[in-house]
Amino acid sequence: MANLKLKSVAKSFGEVQVIKGLDLNIDDGEFVVFVGPSGCGKSTLLRMIAGLETISSGAIEIGDLMVNEVAPAKRGVAMVFQTYALYPHMTVFNNMAFGLKQARTPKAEIKRRVETAADILDMSNLLDRKPRALSGGQRQRVAIGRAIVREPEVFLFDEPLSNLDAALRAQTRVEILKLHTRLNCTMIYVTHDQVEAMTLADKIVVLREGVIEQVGSPTQLYDEPYNKFVAEFIGSPKMNFFNQQDVLDVVKLKVGTELLLGVRPEHLVPCLKNDAWLVGNLDLIENLGEYLLVHFKTLSESSFIVKMDRKITNKVGETVYFKPIDKSVHFFSKVTSERVLL
Repeated sequence: MANLKLKSVAKSFGEVQVIKGLDLNIDDGEFVVFVGPSGCGKSTLLRMIAGLETISSGAIEIGDLMVNEVAPAKRGVAMVFQTYALYPHMTVFNNMAFGLKQARTPKAEIKRRVETAADILDMSNLLDRKPRALSGGQRQRVAIGRAIVREPEVFLFDEPLSNLDAALRAQTRVEILKLHTRLNCTMIYVTHDQVEAMTLADKIVVLREGVIEQVGSPTQLYDEPYNKFVAEFIGSPKMNFFNQQDVLDVVKLKVGTELLLGVRPEHLVPCLKNDAWLVGNLDLIENLGEYLLVHFKTLSESSFIVKMDRKITNKVGETVYFKPIDKSVHFFSKVTSERVLL
């Protein structure tokens, strides 16, 4: 396996710059997730690492070797795409073996690699089937197996679960995590789904408009977001934000006119009026079985969400007072959007 370095990597399409001089170090064996909204440049960045897209400036190093001019097949990477891209007339075995046959790999070695990958992915009994006889999750496993047989130094995943239903996404996500543990390999994974990012990553790279907003572990990004964008993007439901007119007198001076108060839905708890930071009028209840997502309106008609247990007795239209749990409050500058430590 190998480490990977991006040094001032930039990409432009004509006059439009989509990647703006990124620097990033990925250690050997790390599982790194690129996450961000559609159009932020995460898939373009992955394709540049794979060699499927040229870079406009900067350098990409894999295992301390600069690969800017190296062909994709010789970079030591293997990529799993959003679409399975399986050959419908070939069996699972032949789909997984196709790239090795093209590279004139000996038959015995092809057999060994395919059978090893099939064993890792628990699909040894599927090798004689054709793609039409497989479920969506099984087809995605074949695509992953096709990457494994290449024995790459770096695995690249481009939104591989987006075509699966919710149950299969959760199942395949666990399988990918187990695969990383078993192979102890370097993996880079692109998604717009922050739940996938939080559950899979050793390190998350949050991108926006071709710029890295923050790099860190899932816990770091959740507990210590650098700015309002990261605070909103990481966490589901997203963090609540309150202006001065939304909060009660006990915190008005601290919030002032230049700051936003940020509190996550699970960090607000009901309290007595004298202890309250916020007052909300109950607007809507979403029952998710394990817990409730309760929507409120502030005095200024701003919306916020509180994650609560199912014991709530309040009705729509009733007033409820809240305070944040200890050390869960964030403040953000309205001018720069950066987090402010008070």
